[in-house]
Amino acid sequence: QVQLVESGGGLVQPGGSLRLSCAASGFTFSFYDASWYRQAPGKERELVAALTVAPGTTNYADSVKDRFTISRDNAKNTVYLQMNSLKPEDTAVYYCNAKRRWYPTAYEYWGQGTQVTVSS
Repeated sequence: QVQLVESGGGLVQPGGSLRLSCAASGFTFSFYDASWYRQAPGKERELVAALTVAPGTTNYADSVKDRFTISRDNAKNTVYLQMNSLKPEDTAVYYCNAKRRWYPTAYEYWGQGTQVTVSS
């Protein structure tokens, strides 16, 4: 059964750090482009960070550049999002995504979402 399981969310003070994890099962994550999205109340879902298959190209939203880092540990079949210097506006539900195209079919999987709250 294909599954993405997220962990690492929670409450953190402004300026603090969190590391989100997205553990895959039922498929090999290294074959897929990985990304993190977030959605705050009343807002549309937005792409936060993306990492393509090897050798790996990263892309970040302007609002998180130089603060967030997306990475893989293929031995653990897991993708991470390291979040530093967190701001209240980073508060959102964060979702992990895996996607690939295997001609002529696209495959896409989502995690359940994990809440990140940045507040004093």
